[in-house]
Amino acid sequence: MAQSSSPISGVAERYAGSLFELALQANSVAQVEADLNSFAAMLEGSADLTRLINSPVFSSEDQAKAIAAIADKAGITGLTGNFLRVVAQNRRLFAIPGMIKAFRQIAAEHRGETAAEVTSAHALTDAQQTELKAALKSVAGKDVAITVTVDPSLLGGLVVKIGSRQIDTSLKTKLNSLKLALKEVG
Repeated sequence: MAQSSSPISGVAERYAGSLFELALQANSVAQVEADLNSFAAMLEGSADLTRLINSPVFSSEDQAKAIAAIADKAGITGLTGNFLRVVAQNRRLFAIPGMIKAFRQIAAEHRGETAAEVTSAHALTDAQQTELKAALKSVAGKDVAITVTVDPSLLGGLVVKIGSRQIDTSLKTKLNSLKLALKEVG
């Protein structure tokens, strides 16, 4: 995996790597990945949870108690639940999104897949996701695990990131390019 100069991503990669090794030993990589996806969905849907993990105002005890309660309520137990508690106790909750992303990449590589981040203007149907995976497989040369996020500001189209490559077919980018071209003409 490419090393980043960001201290957050370095922390995230180390924690994700350790979690992956533990999950591999316990033969529970799929369960841990599902639990992390569940937590990521909760994080995406809750401004309060996002504030909890990003704010330095909360003590590590408060964060640990809150994360334990959230994990228990969501049914995130075992290795993932313990992992979240350790991260909270070590005051590393700010790096959780990066840890989840890094874990997904490591797990995909282990399965012989490559990970792709897809941002679309609207939610993709299962058929569209299947078609997109097939198209990306032909480009990447191996199976592709996709993570889809929705960004209505794109207006239409997709932004696909595979490793260091980015394919941007969004309407927003095309309109901005057209706007620049028109400024150069006039």
